[in-house]
Amino acid sequence: MKLLLMIKGCQFNWLWVAALALLVSGCATTGAEEADPWEAFNRPMYIFNEKLDKYVAKPLARGYQAVTPAPVDRGITRFFANLNDVPIALNNLLQFKFGDALSDAGRFGVNSTIGILGFLDIATSMGLEKHEEDFGQTLGKWGFPSGPYLVLPVLGPSSMRDAVGIAGDWVVNPIFVGVDDAAVSWSLWGVRYVDRRADLLKASRILQSAALDPYSFVRDSYLQRRHHLVFDGNPPEAEEIDFFAE
Repeated sequence: MKLLLMIKGCQFNWLWVAALALLVSGCATTGAEEADPWEAFNRPMYIFNEKLDKYVAKPLARGYQAVTPAPVDRGITRFFANLNDVPIALNNLLQFKFGDALSDAGRFGVNSTIGILGFLDIATSMGLEKHEEDFGQTLGKWGFPSGPYLVLPVLGPSSMRDAVGIAGDWVVNPIFVGVDDAAVSWSLWGVRYVDRRADLLKASRILQSAALDPYSFVRDSYLQRRHHLVFDGNPPEAEEIDFFAE
C-alpha cells in the first residue's frame, strides 16, 4: 500500500469529476460499459477502496482539516500543485506544446522563488496559466489506445494506458527525484495524500447521496473526462466513443 501511495499520493480527482458531472448532466452514459470487460475485478476493488476511504482516508482528512488553519491548508495545496507543474511541463513538451511547457516551467520558477516554494501562487496573477497534463494524456496524444477500464488499489479509477502514465509521472515528480531522505519523502507523500482527500470531502458526500450506482457513475465520468482531456476539450464527434481505439 505504501508503494501505491508513493506512486500517486492517492488519485482522488475522480470525486470532483463525478460530483460535477452529476450536477451538470445527470446519470447519462456513453456506452462505457464496453470499455469495462474487467468489471468482475473492478467492482470488488472499488468496494475495497471505498472501505479504505471510509475507515482510513476520511478520518485522517477530517482530523487534518480540523487542526489545519484554512490559509495553511491552501498553502499546502498550492505547494504540491507547484511540484506537479514539473511533470505537467514535461508532458506539454512531449506533446510539442512548447508555449504551454514554457509557461509551466515559468510557473514553477516563479512560485518556487517569489511564491515561497509554491505556498503562494504568484504565477497565476502574472498571467501564467496552470495546465492539466499527465503522461496518460501524452500517450493518448501519441495514439496509444485507452484500453480497458481498471480500478487500481488505493489509486482508484484508471485505464491500462493511464496506469502506465501514473508510473511515468511518478518518476519525474520532484518528491521522487529531488528528495534523498526516505523519511522526508514518505512524509511529503503522506501529507499530499491527506491534503487531497481533505479538499474533496464535500464532493464525496455529493456523489454518495446522488448517484444510484456510484461505481458505474464514477467509471463513466472518468472515461468521458479522460477522453475529453486527451483531445484538449475538443474530442472528435462520434455517436459512440470507442475507448479502446481513441
